[in-house]
Amino acid sequence: MKESLDKHQQNPMDNVDDWEDNLLERYPDPTEDKKEKEAFRNYVDSERLDTVKEFYRINHLYQTYDFVCEKEADFLKFDRKEMSIWEAVDFLNTLVDDSDPDIDLDQLQHLLQTSEAIRADGHPDWFVLTGFIHDLGKVLCLFGEPQWAVVGDTFPVGCAYSDTIVYSEFFKENPDYTNARFNTKYGIYEPNCGLDQVKMSWGHDEYLYQIMKDYLPEPALYMIRYHSFYAQHRENDYRHLMNDKDVEMFKWVQAFNPYDLYSKAPVAPNVEELLPYYKGLVAKYLPEKLKF
Repeated sequence: MKESLDKHQQNPMDNVDDWEDNLLERYPDPTEDKKEKEAFRNYVDSERLDTVKEFYRINHLYQTYDFVCEKEADFLKFDRKEMSIWEAVDFLNTLVDDSDPDIDLDQLQHLLQTSEAIRADGHPDWFVLTGFIHDLGKVLCLFGEPQWAVVGDTFPVGCAYSDTIVYSEFFKENPDYTNARFNTKYGIYEPNCGLDQVKMSWGHDEYLYQIMKDYLPEPALYMIRYHSFYAQHRENDYRHLMNDKDVEMFKWVQAFNPYDLYSKAPVAPNVEELLPYYKGLVAKYLPEKLKF
C-alpha cells in the first residue's frame, strides 16, 4: 500500500450509507421536483461531500486486481458467522445512521422501504425478496472491513478504469493504472467475455451474491451483484465486456435501480404488520441458516 491509514482514514464517512446520498446528487429522482427534494434533504452538504470524496480517493487507490483476489480468498470461505436472515438483519441494525438529521430508521426499516415499494408495484415475490436483502452484504463492516471495501460504486478490475466512474481521477494513484497487464481497454479479459468472467471491485454486492447464488433466480442475482455498477447500468461504459446474456439480465438491474435509489423516505414501515409476510417469503427461498 502507498500510505498507512489509521482507523478514521480507513472510514472517512460519518456513516457507511453517506455514499448513497451522493448517488442521489449524481442521479436525482426524475419524478421529484426541486421543492420536494429540498424539503426532504440537502444532499449538497459540503462537509459530507468532502468525506465522500475522501472515501472514493481511498477506494480508488486500493481496489486493485490483487486486492480483490485476496478478499475473495479470505471472505468466500464463509467462516465468519452462521446466521439466519433475521439474525443478519439484527446484526446489521448496529449500523443505524445516527448522523442523519432527517431520518431515524434502522437498517431493517430501510430494507423494508425498498422491498415494499417493489411489492406495491406488483413485481414477483423473488423481486420483493431481493429488495429486502440486497444490502445485507454490508455486514462486512461488522467483520472489521473498512468502508472503502464494503460500499461505493463498483467497477471491473483487471482492465482500464473508466472515466465515467465517480472521481475517476483518483485511479492515477492505483498501481494497476500503470500496470501494462491491466491498463488497456480489455486488460486480462476477452471482448464480450461475459461479466461472470470479470472480477469486480470488492464490496457488499459481490459478497452477498456469492452467499445467495444457489438460492435465487438469475435476475435476482444480477440485481444483487451489479446494483452498484453505475458505470454500466447508468453510463453503459462496459458493454465491450458483456455478452448477450448480460445485456438481457441488465434490464432487471436497471428495473431494480430506481427502488434502490429513490425509496428512502422518513416514514417508517410498520415492521410488526409486515414481518409475517417477509418471514414466509424468506422461508420460501432461503435455508434457515446461511454462512457469512
